[in-house]
Amino acid sequence: MVTESYVVVHNIAKRHNVGTLARSATAFGVKELILVGRRDFNSFGSHGSSSHLPFRHFHSLTDARNFLKEKDCDICGVEITDSALPVNEHPFKRSTAFLLGNEGTGLSTKECEICDFFVYIPQYGSGTASLNVTVAASIVLHHFGVWAGFSERSRDGHKFIVAERPVKQGKYSTETEESIIQERKARRENSSNGFFDETRDVDSTSSLLDTFFSEQ
Repeated sequence: MVTESYVVVHNIAKRHNVGTLARSATAFGVKELILVGRRDFNSFGSHGSSSHLPFRHFHSLTDARNFLKEKDCDICGVEITDSALPVNEHPFKRSTAFLLGNEGTGLSTKECEICDFFVYIPQYGSGTASLNVTVAASIVLHHFGVWAGFSERSRDGHKFIVAERPVKQGKYSTETEESIIQERKARRENSSNGFFDETRDVDSTSSLLDTFFSEQ
C-alpha cells in the first residue's frame, strides 16, 4: 500500500500560519491539507506552494476523522502529553494525518479525542517551552517522510526543482444549502473568541479556498 501523510488544521489562531504550513506540507510530500471549521486563511508565507497542494474541508472533527479512517489512516496529535512518543523514534505504522494544536493552548480535549497516538519533538535548550506550530510541523513531516521512504526531489543548483503550476483545482465537496447554513452557524458561535472574523470580506483575495472550492 502507498504510504501517505496529511495535515489537519482546526484551530490555529494566526491565519498566516496556514500559508506557511502549506509550504512545509508541499516540501515534505503531504497528500492533502485538511481544514476543519473555518475555510479562510491568509496565503502569506506560502510563496506560491499552496497551488501545488490539494485542500479538503470539513465542518467538524468527526467528519474529518471518518474520512481519514476510510483511508486507513492513523491520526497523530503533535503535542507534549504523558503518552507522547519522541518523533525521532519514528513511531509510525501506516499513512498518518498530523493534527496540530493552537499556538497558545495546544490541542483541545475534543482534538485529542480523535487522535490515535501523539508525538512530541525533544528539545535540548532551556530558553523556550515549545516551538512555533509551523516549525513543529516541518520537523514532524520531515521525520515521517524519512520513515516512509519518500523519494527526494531533484535539485538544480542550490534549490529543489519546482513542478509546473497545476491546473486550477476544483472543489472536493459539494457545497449545499445545508452546508452553507452550518458554516454560517459555526461562524456566529465562534465569533466571540476570534476563531472567525465576521467583519472580514469573504471575497478577499487572501481567502485561497474561495478559489480552491469554486466551480471550474
